[in-house]
Amino acid sequence: MNRYDATNNRLRRGQLVLLDGAIGTEIVRRGVRWRQHGLRSDADKVQAVHEDYIRAGADVITTDTFQLTRRTYLNLFHNLEHMRRIGAPGLEHQAAELTRRAVAVARNAIATAAVNRPVAIAGSVAPLNHCFRPDLSPPYEEALREHAESVTLLKDAGVDLILFETMNNLSEAKAALQAGRETGLPLWVSFVLAPGGRKILSGEPLGAAARLAEEMGCDALLFNCAPPEDISVGLEELLNRSKIPLGAYAHIGRYDPPSWKFEFHPQFTDTESWPPERYAESAKRWRELGATIIGGCCGTTPAHIRAIRELVR
Repeated sequence: MNRYDATNNRLRRGQLVLLDGAIGTEIVRRGVRWRQHGLRSDADKVQAVHEDYIRAGADVITTDTFQLTRRTYLNLFHNLEHMRRIGAPGLEHQAAELTRRAVAVARNAIATAAVNRPVAIAGSVAPLNHCFRPDLSPPYEEALREHAESVTLLKDAGVDLILFETMNNLSEAKAALQAGRETGLPLWVSFVLAPGGRKILSGEPLGAAARLAEEMGCDALLFNCAPPEDISVGLEELLNRSKIPLGAYAHIGRYDPPSWKFEFHPQFTDTESWPPERYAESAKRWRELGATIIGGCCGTTPAHIRAIRELVR
């Protein structure tokens, strides 16, 4: 039995699967400068974050690859020729190198944590441009090509499933999922919700998002990167309507730019208003609304995942 088989068996039985919490904001909270995803200079600290989530009870950990793509680097230059002329050596291939390192760090964390249960590795894939700007999403064929590059790197590096997270419109989500299907790996897809929780951020219906996930053969449909109360509304909207398992992982606090850029990571302030015990109460409500997969998004910590485990499981 591989690592994902155990997770999938829990899903099929309707048992709770604990996803990890935030990676990027947690790395920054621990004092790591957000550059190269912390993977070149502080891989030990990234690994420690994974280990802490595993020991807190996570059944699935996500790779430190959120928006780690060739596009992330190219967006800073006029074009590829310009990047090669004035950019640091190796930028063209840095996303591939760091993706392989991120998966290796996750694998090492599982081995080091040495818990007596299988822990699966989800390869994190995000929208190609800004997560909160569905209007910036590239055309379908362009998105298909670039997502195919990301998922192939993750598969070759050894992830157990692909998690397309914070997807903000149906067109790019479909392109990403089509690319994911070509890998043969299990797929989860998570959408960021519009304010109020009744639509995805592009304004498209939740029902359409659910149909897309089902048609593309996803093992699970999740909602993330929205406040806990919006996540609850989204789950209520799909209560008894989804043919596949549902999941939820909210951000806490308030978004405080700068944004997902070369030298920065998004900050979420006022997170103290959502201590672990309060967040776990929301998670308990999500469970009542049918969520099988529960974790944390930006601003959450291993303490939040531990609180969910203790209250909900």
